[in-house]
Parts: sequence; structure tokens; C-alpha cells
Amino acid sequence: MTIVKKQEGAALTIYLEGRLDTSTAPQLDAEVENLDGVTKLVLDMKKLVYLSSAGLRSILSLQKRMSRQGSMVVRNVCDVIMEVFEMTGFTDILTIE
Repeated sequence: MTIVKKQEGAALTIYLEGRLDTSTAPQLDAEVENLDGVTKLVLDMKKLVYLSSAGLRSILSLQKRMSRQGSMVVRNVCDVIMEVFEMTGFTDILTIE
């Protein structure tokens, strides 16, 4: 998986590409270990092609953290991943644009 971060002030956008699964979720967790000063987090999933339960755990953890210090938005979700979000109830938890 490829992760690209772009920060503008207190806003951080993370671009995810590839697969977010058991082997790559720790990579995302490490990339977002320090979110000090971030009040708006955007996860851009335009190039994400697969999401497993391990990826869902990472996203849920991020959502919980950001609800305490600001907000989180998920953008550019493909149909396959949107179906995973719908089946797991994540559409009720996440702000998806």
C-alpha cells in the first residue's frame, strides 16, 4: 500500500492507494501515530481497491481519535469499499463524501 500525507495547517489529508488489509493496516497505524495539532483529517480512498476487517479497525480507531480532537472525513470511496462500509454499519459512523 502507498500512503501519501499532505498537511495544510491543522488539516491533514491522507491518500491511500492499494490494499488496506492485515499486512498494511500497521503501516497506516504507524503513519498516523502522531496527530498532534491535527483538527481535520481527510482519508482519500480514490486509489484504494480493497479493505479488510483489519483496515476497518484502523479506520475506526482513527475516527474515535479524531472525534476527540476535531473531525474526520472519508472521500472518494469506490463502490466495492462503500458496500463494505454499508454492510458493516460504518456509513453510520463515518462522514463520507
